[in-house]
Amino acid sequence: MDQNKGKGGLPSATSLVTSADNLVGRVFMPSELRFAAMPPLALYIHLPWCVRKCPYCDFNSHLAPESKLREVGVPLVSDTNHAPTGEQGFAESLPIDLQRRYLNALVADLDHQLPKIWGRKLYSIFIGGGTPSLFSPELIDDLLGAVRARLGMPQSGEITMEANPGTFEQARFEGFRRAGVNRLSIGVQTFSDSHLKALGRVHNSGQAVAAVRSAVALFDEVNIDLMYALPHQNVEQALADVAQAVALNSTHLSLYQLTMEPNTLFAAKPPPLPDDDTLIDIEEAVQKAAKAAGFEQYEISAFAKPGHRCQHNLNYWGFGDYLGIGAGAHAKISYPNRIERETRHRNPMAYMEEMEGAAQPLEVRTLAVKELPFEFMLNALRLADGAPESWFVERCGRPLNDLQKPLKQALAKGLVETQPGLFKPTELGFRFLNDLQEMFLAS
Repeated sequence: MDQNKGKGGLPSATSLVTSADNLVGRVFMPSELRFAAMPPLALYIHLPWCVRKCPYCDFNSHLAPESKLREVGVPLVSDTNHAPTGEQGFAESLPIDLQRRYLNALVADLDHQLPKIWGRKLYSIFIGGGTPSLFSPELIDDLLGAVRARLGMPQSGEITMEANPGTFEQARFEGFRRAGVNRLSIGVQTFSDSHLKALGRVHNSGQAVAAVRSAVALFDEVNIDLMYALPHQNVEQALADVAQAVALNSTHLSLYQLTMEPNTLFAAKPPPLPDDDTLIDIEEAVQKAAKAAGFEQYEISAFAKPGHRCQHNLNYWGFGDYLGIGAGAHAKISYPNRIERETRHRNPMAYMEEMEGAAQPLEVRTLAVKELPFEFMLNALRLADGAPESWFVERCGRPLNDLQKPLKQALAKGLVETQPGLFKPTELGFRFLNDLQEMFLAS
């Protein structure tokens, strides 16, 4: 998740970066930041279309033009025969001409960004969505070829792509592997047919198992996304999902609680979720089961077999830089005198039109010095092993004194450990992570 699948306060339209004067002012503005070197740089590519908008999803995803499905709130029904029809036709829901047009816009977007990062090495690539596996393998090959021609191969070697079991076809997975994708992240969410139906997913449990088996045979790294605390779910059902994922020999698990996000169908019509006590029992049980199966919890929701941690997401959590291209994509870029966050038009048609007009559909915000403690800790405190103190100096360009007051408060409350040279939550701090992160907000 990606992740950029990263998640405020953007400027108004009047502060868009559209003029040379604006750019010159930012380049030469006085700075309180001091960087010895630039942070690692990753690339996030957003492919925004899906065959159905899931009722819980608040990501920037849009219905594929030829899809016959719609966003629906599906009641929970015990139906082990749940099997969406027309699976082989899902890939056809996104016309190839639209795919090519969007790819051209992505390459134009990347070309616009190159002057910002001349001389910097690319660390990792993540293709997220939406449902990137709707795109043809040949066009994914063209896309990655265009990236390699401009930025070279990523230093970590990691190229991740998200896939939906409902769009699984063996030949497509093989094509993605030939294109250079070596890590596949599969949005299973659950292996229970009744819960898949409750979540409005387009696949069934059999398709999920088949997709993961194929991926494990083809790709070096395979992540399975699982949600827990689903409608009417109990501990045993949640543990069954983890057991099935473990049995399929994936290298990575992402375990997320189902939450009611604003502007989603579930937020407007919430389904019946487990009570708080059951939620805690489920969370503790699934995490314990993943660890017992040999997965290390290295982040609040990420579990990996030894040596299989997601390098792209580690860069996010370590407050590294990332370019973001595609509709609604976010970016964080460090310069010698500032750190900027960018976002692009969420609507894919508007995004393509602006890129075809050689415009840069960006909203840009320069982070204030007083924001950096929270921005850094919002990410770094998610890491179970902690983050080196040196990262704050290196990646924020600021002295450790900026953190002194909130760190003292966190230590006094037992929320962070007293390990020299390391920012690390205690078990209590990990449990109340939001409260710990908020202590670093500018007063």
